[in-house]
Amino acid sequence: MKNMLSIIGMLLSSTALQAAPLSFANCTDGVLPGSQCAVLARPDGEIFVRKVTADVPAGQPARGTLWLVAGGPGESGASFYQLLPTLRRSFPGFQFYLPDHRGTGNSVRLCPAEEAADSAGGRALAGAEWASCFARLNDAPELASQFSITAAANDLKTLIEGERDPAQAPVYLYGVSYGTQLVLRTLQLGPLPVKGVLLDSLVPPQTDPRWDLSQRSHVVNQVGLQVLAECDLDSACHAQLGEPAQDLLRRVLGKLQADPAQLAKIPGKNLKNFLGGMLDVPVARERIIALLQDLDRGGETELASVRASLSAVATSLGSYAQSPLSIPLVSIISNAENNLQPDLRPKHNAGDLERDEATLLFTSPLPRILAGGGLPTYKRDQYFGQLPESLPPTLVLHGTLDPKTPYVGAQAMVQMMQRHSGGPVALSSMARAPHFILWTAPACFEQASLRFIAGQPAQDCVL
Repeated sequence: MKNMLSIIGMLLSSTALQAAPLSFANCTDGVLPGSQCAVLARPDGEIFVRKVTADVPAGQPARGTLWLVAGGPGESGASFYQLLPTLRRSFPGFQFYLPDHRGTGNSVRLCPAEEAADSAGGRALAGAEWASCFARLNDAPELASQFSITAAANDLKTLIEGERDPAQAPVYLYGVSYGTQLVLRTLQLGPLPVKGVLLDSLVPPQTDPRWDLSQRSHVVNQVGLQVLAECDLDSACHAQLGEPAQDLLRRVLGKLQADPAQLAKIPGKNLKNFLGGMLDVPVARERIIALLQDLDRGGETELASVRASLSAVATSLGSYAQSPLSIPLVSIISNAENNLQPDLRPKHNAGDLERDEATLLFTSPLPRILAGGGLPTYKRDQYFGQLPESLPPTLVLHGTLDPKTPYVGAQAMVQMMQRHSGGPVALSSMARAPHFILWTAPACFEQASLRFIAGQPAQDCVL
């Protein structure tokens, strides 16, 4: 009798916890015609989700479902809108769910007034909105914990469980960059009704000080040096230079430092940061040597061409009302969980970052941004630095020239996942690819995804 009551209690409990499906209706924002929108009501706000129906003949069911989790933290589901053609080729006949995780896009925001769609800057902060938003968050520091990784993971778990497919079509879960961290945190909360997980540009182990966000410039520099070394090893490139590529870069850095007028033409007046940003985009990365040669001669043609190329790439990703990055969310989550030097502040360590980056040839602005602080964070919970107890079949897609989530960090994370969770975890290495394989190496992404959903072994790919 006692066992029977226990079983009944568990059944009642599981029924009470079962999430309800969302009520989707045709979206009215004019974005992605034919898509459907819904919101998940939470005690502290709403979570927005867009559904893109399957590209199948009328009357036929979808072959499967793919949930797409954006990166950042701070990016919304809009970062995938322009990539739907690649996704349809990679997951033919699938329907797609694109949630805006809390703090981003059309979901509940840290500063509802300043980040409202009809505010001065729209979803982005503009002008006086920066000061009033930051003041609000500092006056109510408890708000930070409502926007933690774990809070977003609970949202995602509820969404996926509520949208179980009654036809039992397979469900897959994809995350990119920070989204891989959010996916893994979600799986820590318990099993999900998914057949497989794809992790694009996997974050490194959370507690490893070699790869936390305060070390981003070192990660960028290592990739930059690899790119320069490729020129040295290529006979035609090396013959064109007539010297090691590092020597050319150091000379150009010295010339710009001695010529403020020429330096002012570089975006941000920082060539190291600009070159670091070029590593993210293959078409820009391949022009680094040509840019350095032109700058060495005092020219401006190649710089203008590279900037135009980067602008065109940014435009190709689309610009939607949901698109602007949530800077407050980036600061709060990054400093709370992904910066292992949270006490580093410029007013106390004015020369620390300067000395740390003095010998680097490629850098990122992120460490300085994080060191600036300015917003409260939240206390790390029991999930910090941990991994799920079990994993469904998981495929990791990672570029060997990733300047954001280092390839060696992804290898270390995969090994940890294989040891800890015991599930089938495979790494598909994308030779020479940078960050965000879905975007930067679409052919490799398509090849890997089609093999994964077909149950075939993972293969490496060359960009």
